[in-house]
Amino acid sequence: MIKQEALERLHKIDQDIKHLDQVSALLQWDQETYMPSAAVEGRSEQLALLEGIKHEKFLDPEIGNLLEQLASDDKDLPDIERDFLRVFRKQYNRAIALPAELVTEAARAEGLSQAAWVEARKNNDYKTFMPHLEKMIGYAKKKAEYWGYSGHPYDGLLDIYEPGMTESVIEGVFVPLRDRLTRLVQRIGEKPAPRSDFLSREFPVDLQAQFGEQVMKDLSYDFTQGRLDISAHPFTTTLGPRDVRITTRYFPHNMLSGLFSIIHESGHALYEMGFADHIRDTSLGDGASMGIHESQSRLWENVVGRSYAFWKGQFTRLQSLFPSQLADVSLDEFYAAVNRVQPSLIRVDADEVTYSLHVILRFELERKLFSGDLSVADLPEAWNTMMHTILGVRPDSDANGVLQDVHWSMGAFGYFPSYALGNLYGLQLWEALKAQNPDTERQIEQKNYVPVLEWLRSNVHIHGCRYEPGDLILRVTGRPLSAEPFIHYLEQKYGQLYSL
Repeated sequence: MIKQEALERLHKIDQDIKHLDQVSALLQWDQETYMPSAAVEGRSEQLALLEGIKHEKFLDPEIGNLLEQLASDDKDLPDIERDFLRVFRKQYNRAIALPAELVTEAARAEGLSQAAWVEARKNNDYKTFMPHLEKMIGYAKKKAEYWGYSGHPYDGLLDIYEPGMTESVIEGVFVPLRDRLTRLVQRIGEKPAPRSDFLSREFPVDLQAQFGEQVMKDLSYDFTQGRLDISAHPFTTTLGPRDVRITTRYFPHNMLSGLFSIIHESGHALYEMGFADHIRDTSLGDGASMGIHESQSRLWENVVGRSYAFWKGQFTRLQSLFPSQLADVSLDEFYAAVNRVQPSLIRVDADEVTYSLHVILRFELERKLFSGDLSVADLPEAWNTMMHTILGVRPDSDANGVLQDVHWSMGAFGYFPSYALGNLYGLQLWEALKAQNPDTERQIEQKNYVPVLEWLRSNVHIHGCRYEPGDLILRVTGRPLSAEPFIHYLEQKYGQLYSL
């Protein structure tokens, strides 16, 4: 009885902390969408206060006493409660390792940094962002020191987003991945590029939004539990157990950017909407890792959204909305253009083949920043040089280079590797899905995406973060993480498209 009372009390504390996170997320969502620009400093203070309150809750001696009464490996407890205790204990240990003053200072600096990034990107003015970036790196290094790490300060941050991953492990995956992708890009570059002139025609934004929202509904995004808005950088955020919102951005002469951002973010949202009801408003109601989260968004965006089967079902509707823009375009031409491989400057608009190279670039720069081998002042030139080396292109401005991503302004160092890991997880899951449902592509042609979603719900979404990513992949696919399914998928798909 004492154990049960302690567990119930711990669940109540956990729920309170979860709700504080949701309130913070609401303020951050507003800051990125509708908040007036003059409110930045006040919003930073509000976020800092909430972070302080959350941290104080974690520092309450009651939690330590409760955890002492409850062991994560207590065989008398149900499996799900042991999982809850393991996850909560890890959050608790991470929180109490940080001084309260550092938590509030970092939260305040983050709000100011994000606002500075928006202005710096808009004005192509890296210098105004530099002091904020230096602060965010400084806070991240301090947190890593308090949390501890075995080899490299960067390892202390990687574990936040991808449990079990280290710099050396990621390097071991990325080096061969980079080599295989580079060879594929070179082979594709030797072939004629498909026609794509029509993609830069003017596509009215209101009609783009109409098509994007219909695709969201087709994918089973539940608008009673979320909404779509506009922001400088597309994102997904969970504001409550039944409130998962996404954002996108539209460009009149780049219709694919807004659409694929919508599909990508819908993938994240469908994951969050798919947690089992009994864990949805607890610490277990979260993704297994950022890499697993990215596996969902990139699976929907690329494996489904860029497939021939998808456009066989959707192209007629798109043509009806944009008759003059697409009158002279066939389904085959559109599919080839959607999958055109062309090294480019912007990560979020990159094609499937080159995308992971964008991530590898950021990983290399991040670890140099944290080892002291690269200064913030030299970052733009290092970015431009490495981009030219890896992708063969050089940014024409910092706005299209070092300032293009929001992550560093948020202090989210160690996040980027998860994007490439998501590609690997996603294709391994896709292979397992198709093995169990060979009719998948025909269903997608018919705009029936429910079987895909149901498979992901029952195998991935429902568990939340009960299982760490390596364990989840092994549980669902029967083998550990491998890059081979991803590479095989790319070589097969683009081998056909480019007659390699």
